[in-house]
Amino acid sequence: MTLRAFMHRIAVLAIFSLLLSGCEKGNPLTVVKAVAAGVPSLAPFFEENSGLGRDTTTVRSQPVQGSLQQGDTPGLYGGSKQPTICDVAELERFLTDPRNHKKAQAWAGVLNIGTDGIPEYLDRLTPVLLRHDTLVKNHDYKKEKAVPYNSLLQAGISILVDERGLPAVKCSCGNPLRPFEGDTGRISVQFEDGNKKWAGYQRESVVAVKPAPRKLARIALVDVQEPARGINRPVGSTGEKDTTFPTKKRRTVPDLAGRTFARASRELVDAGLAAGYAGQGVPPDGVKVTATDPPAGTQLPFGQYVMLTVAGGGTSTSGGETGPTTTPPPSSSGAKTPPTSTPPKSGPSGSSGGRPGASSSPPPSSSSRPGGSSSPPSSSTAPGSPPPGKASSPPSPPPSKSSPPTGAPVTSSPPPPPATTSAPATREPPSSAPVTTRPATSPPATSEPATTEPAKTEPATSEPATDGPSTTVAA
Repeated sequence: MTLRAFMHRIAVLAIFSLLLSGCEKGNPLTVVKAVAAGVPSLAPFFEENSGLGRDTTTVRSQPVQGSLQQGDTPGLYGGSKQPTICDVAELERFLTDPRNHKKAQAWAGVLNIGTDGIPEYLDRLTPVLLRHDTLVKNHDYKKEKAVPYNSLLQAGISILVDERGLPAVKCSCGNPLRPFEGDTGRISVQFEDGNKKWAGYQRESVVAVKPAPRKLARIALVDVQEPARGINRPVGSTGEKDTTFPTKKRRTVPDLAGRTFARASRELVDAGLAAGYAGQGVPPDGVKVTATDPPAGTQLPFGQYVMLTVAGGGTSTSGGETGPTTTPPPSSSGAKTPPTSTPPKSGPSGSSGGRPGASSSPPPSSSSRPGGSSSPPSSSTAPGSPPPGKASSPPSPPPSKSSPPTGAPVTSSPPPPPATTSAPATREPPSSAPVTTRPATSPPATSEPATTEPAKTEPATSEPATDGPSTTVAA
């Protein structure tokens, strides 16, 4: 090789290197602090040894299809026969004690509520166990302020979720949680401060949660000790009203050809199945479904994914979206729960859970933020419960920001909205359109899927998902 050719090659390599580094600068890695089950926080809102909550250290992260999971995805969260993993009444007593007013102000500020709204907000939360290593925006308490930081919570950690399925509070320390706002595909997890890399950790099985498009009436959990046992837990309750259903009972994939993506996703959730999508972006709610994988009529266990192919959308292998998965920050208006469960994660009245000290006022609308548009309720069947009647209201409108919760949730128990995580490969060019999931009415399923309650607020958008078997305690 001549000197000239050699210099030319060096120049090309240098340019290529500069281009790569430019891309890195434009989309840097997000630093995330690992939080292992059972490891105390260094700056908690609530003392770890006070008995507020406890984690389970024997749960392994479950496999997922995609890094973004919707808050009403069947089996997203876990439970157990010993559900008292989070003492919500004790947390309420602590935060409403005048001696802890400064801490209560910082805590409530993270959730965009006033300190006088804490009891009502807590009454609408539900204790669960994480079944996946989950990305969240966590908060420490330092110098009388809530200090945010991105963290990865290990499967087995006990949390409270809001009415749209969004993580809201870490039980053992009371730290408030908000949706992860980074790119789930570009994170750098730091295992330090006693949080050593846990057994079974796999980067590709990490998830984030986006709010469900409607309020949840119940959350369909999987027993972390007995995976064949499903648990229907009413939103706002702590386990005393649980009912069970068999997760191995086969569900039939419905014929979804010609349905809108939103309606097809909802029908799957009503049947106890999760909706997956083809391509790197989530299809628009109104786009028509052309095929499913597996096809209609296939029998699947609870929580399995069904890949949806849509008109004009392509196919791609599952594994989640590659772009940033950001969630809008909670509205500054002061509502109770950010649009979530995906949440929000929202649901039944605060007193429904039967917790001590729970407020008797009806629960606010699904998203806890004030000023959101209301969505008409829809009907669906909860796992293990008799099929509800058909919904009388039209499909809810697309999510909008800020609107105070109104009215109590519908009495029918509709199942959680479709999961927006990507699934196995299918057939057409990937669709990159963003998702604005809006619940569509569909006939009640007769199987035992997770149920959600129609909300009168607005869905919020966010995104992510994970892996591993489990055996442990409490949820």
